[in-house]
Amino acid sequence: MTESRHPPSPEGFAEFVAARSGALLRSAWLLTGDAGRAEDLLQTVLATAWRRWPRIARGGHPEAYLRRALFTTYASWWRRRWRGEIPAARTPEGGGPGDLAGESADRDAVRRALARLTRQQRAIVVLRYAEDLSVERTAEVLGCSADTVKVQSSRALRRLRTDPDLRLFTKEEVVP
Repeated sequence: MTESRHPPSPEGFAEFVAARSGALLRSAWLLTGDAGRAEDLLQTVLATAWRRWPRIARGGHPEAYLRRALFTTYASWWRRRWRGEIPAARTPEGGGPGDLAGESADRDAVRRALARLTRQQRAIVVLRYAEDLSVERTAEVLGCSADTVKVQSSRALRRLRTDPDLRLFTKEEVVP
């Protein structure tokens, strides 16, 4: 009989990961702007949660706990941020409907624009607009005041409105 090297998974952990890791990975990608770093971020958070799962599950809101851990871990990674290759400043003009290259370029433009926000602004934009959380819930997840969420989201939206990559999406530049 062979012995397992790993202890058994805590009760309910595998089921939770199977059900919610896709949504958590999407948030991680929006924060990091990179699929590999998003996977690393989520894996780091899940590895930490695995050790504490019985306590987290008893709290009754494991997804809220993991989202908070996702954002706080992301915020703590600023010292280790990779500073290698930088994508081009502008995307090429997109094609018509069903243009996968154009859609990819649009996603890349959004990723670059989000990357230019401060970490707190980016986390607030992701929680408020991608995850559709209320101001109060966003403040709770990030451990700050509702006023901070309002001020920082206003500043972030102002920056995004004037971002050169996102100017491609403004009505003035759309040709009929």
